[in-house]
Amino acid sequence: MSELVTGEAVALELRPAKLPSRALAVLLDLAVALIAYLVVATGVVIATASLDEAAQTALSIAMFVLLLVGGPIAVETLSHGRSLGKLACGLRVVRDDGGPIRFRHALVRGLIGVIEILMTLGVVAVIASLVSARGRRLGDVFAGTLVVRERIPVTRTGFVPPPPPWLAGRFAGLDLSAVPDGLWLAIRQYLTRMQQLDPQVARSMAERLATDLAGRTGAPAPHDVPPAAYLAAVLQERQAREARRAFGNGAAVAAPPPAPAAYGGGVAAPVGVPYVPPAGVPYVPPVPPVGAPYVPPAGAGHSPVAPDVVRRPAAPTPQDEPPATGFAPPA
Repeated sequence: MSELVTGEAVALELRPAKLPSRALAVLLDLAVALIAYLVVATGVVIATASLDEAAQTALSIAMFVLLLVGGPIAVETLSHGRSLGKLACGLRVVRDDGGPIRFRHALVRGLIGVIEILMTLGVVAVIASLVSARGRRLGDVFAGTLVVRERIPVTRTGFVPPPPPWLAGRFAGLDLSAVPDGLWLAIRQYLTRMQQLDPQVARSMAERLATDLAGRTGAPAPHDVPPAAYLAAVLQERQAREARRAFGNGAAVAAPPPAPAAYGGGVAAPVGVPYVPPAGVPYVPPVPPVGAPYVPPAGAGHSPVAPDVVRRPAAPTPQDEPPATGFAPPA
């Protein structure tokens, strides 16, 4: 069982795909690619019947490379690891840290797949998958990817608690390009299991991970933020960037629920207790909706300058009355 968090900021408990399901997905992909290759090749042969044999051979090689090699690479890149066969079998290709793959991952998998799947009829891929503990073939090993199952019921075992709301957007300016995937995976695994650890062990692990993360980003960890909350906030920022990169800059990110007390922020305040912001964070009172009656704070009394709930129109003054015209209505 592998507990991963995808790059679209969705906490899932995923397990590596087994060899039978992966083999079925590969066979479906090869069948679709072969049918497309035969259809296109037939059309090209009919259209280029007047060319010499060398030109027809060059076109055949080009079609083979484009359809049987470039086609799967393009499909996995555009679908973020879901080809037709994997979509039918409920599988997906992800990075080692659980994030969505990019073009370079699909390119390495596709080029090595030509050797271990097409040229050896899948013998090398089967042997590599049987030897690997997570069922990875050589293309996955060199590309740093993993094929996982998506159709797994969502549980709370691999849930990463969100950071405190007052940390939202605080680390938007950090440079996360130098943080390796192994460190992200260690942070995710710690956040999912920190409530099961001894408090002292959890605190020491959070401090060590926060120090490593701060060293990779080049910015020191803030002293007023607990290490676990710092890790969760930076991880959420990274997931938000992955979501914008995958779905565009207009992707909406859902607001996180209140942070638990495990981050060192104290026990959540019960209903009715006013919110007290942390030191250094200005408090902005909520703005009532348009048309809502004014309700003074408790103990403040009614201010004479506050608007009333129902304001009666003022009585007209003599200056506001229309001038007399001399016309009297009939009795």
